[in-house]
Amino acid sequence: MRTLYNILFMVLFVLSSPYYFWRMRRRGNWQAGFAQRFGCYDAKLKQAITNRHVLWMHAVSVGEVSLCTQIIRLLEQRMPNLKIVVSTTTTTGMGELQKRLPTHISRIYYPVDGRKWVARALATIHPEAVVLVEAEIWPNFVWRVRAMGVPLFLVNARLSERSFRGYKRFGFLFRPLFASLTGVGVQSNEDAVRVRELGCSPEAIHVVGSLKYDAAKLDERLPLDVPSLLRRLGVPPEARLLVGGSTHAGEEALLAEQFLRLRSRFPDLFLVLVPRHFERSKEVGRELKQRGVKFVYRSEIIATTSFEPGELDCLLVNTTGELRYFYEQATVIFVGKSLTAQGGQNPIEPGALGKAMVFGPHMQNFAEVSARFLAGNGAVQVQDAAGLEKALAELFGDEAARRQLGSNALRVVRENLGAIERTVNMIVQRLN
Repeated sequence: MRTLYNILFMVLFVLSSPYYFWRMRRRGNWQAGFAQRFGCYDAKLKQAITNRHVLWMHAVSVGEVSLCTQIIRLLEQRMPNLKIVVSTTTTTGMGELQKRLPTHISRIYYPVDGRKWVARALATIHPEAVVLVEAEIWPNFVWRVRAMGVPLFLVNARLSERSFRGYKRFGFLFRPLFASLTGVGVQSNEDAVRVRELGCSPEAIHVVGSLKYDAAKLDERLPLDVPSLLRRLGVPPEARLLVGGSTHAGEEALLAEQFLRLRSRFPDLFLVLVPRHFERSKEVGRELKQRGVKFVYRSEIIATTSFEPGELDCLLVNTTGELRYFYEQATVIFVGKSLTAQGGQNPIEPGALGKAMVFGPHMQNFAEVSARFLAGNGAVQVQDAAGLEKALAELFGDEAARRQLGSNALRVVRENLGAIERTVNMIVQRLN
């Protein structure tokens, strides 16, 4: 089976590599650390880990980076002799690691799952434990880790119905991989049932809740001065702000059209769009122009930027890592990938800020989380575009309703804190 996997993997890698190299080049800064993707590390990293007890954490991309920072902070308190190495897959994820992690934490790219590349990476780093954040299971990596006798943890595991079906379909490959996990921190009882069905030992499974409640960091200071930025765009301090967060194709155009109609009722309304993938910004910009929405790109704003009131309708955020700061100033938030796309985005961050939020019917990736907000009257779910426009109009017209919705959302977040501590306890107990 392993031989067949490696043959198929290399064939697919060769066929798909032009597309992925194109994506990396499009995102920019792809040369930095490129050799790390094939298990080649420089002398600086090797020196940093020599004669150290190394724990390797893997955060797939931007969304998992903030979880890593919280886990690391608590792990270092509990196990101060650990040397932690954190890997990521994307250049944007690496950018977040560079910004968020202290300098003594080593940051690398996760190796492509070729047998030789994985073996080279693990032989260099030689971790005493590996922690995967969320369910990204690469066979060669797991096989090699277990062959070395290294404990392997999966934390914040969340299996959507789609990914669960995929793993089950290839159960002959994935069941032994899941069975080899030392500890699994899952978000819900439903996830616990699924990972057990996929082969995890019942003793390895711990229902800890979603780490993203803790990662929202209710007391974090916000380094970006959004009110000042908005004033330079000519937006009055008391203006109503509609923030579309982590939007996907089709949602920006829909929000732009609804914004234009809603503004006839709420003349002070201003729109902030933050696409999930910043490389789509030019495409989104064209859609805004076609609809007559006057906008500026976030990357074009400098210290001397100044617009008159009413000169702009919209700010299009084409930078990364800033969504939370715009959420903090929002009047109403639309959580993207939930109306014209499947899966949904994280509703915990707006909830932790006590903001009124609306999302569409497709929240499969956050099914339990969104259900908690709905059960606690901390969010509004709509079924279609017409429902979204109606909900936005009602919330913009009712300050008391907005305040109550946000207060309920904040309560839901506070009631679900503690998952990171439970996760670290699981890791520390197994390592000890």
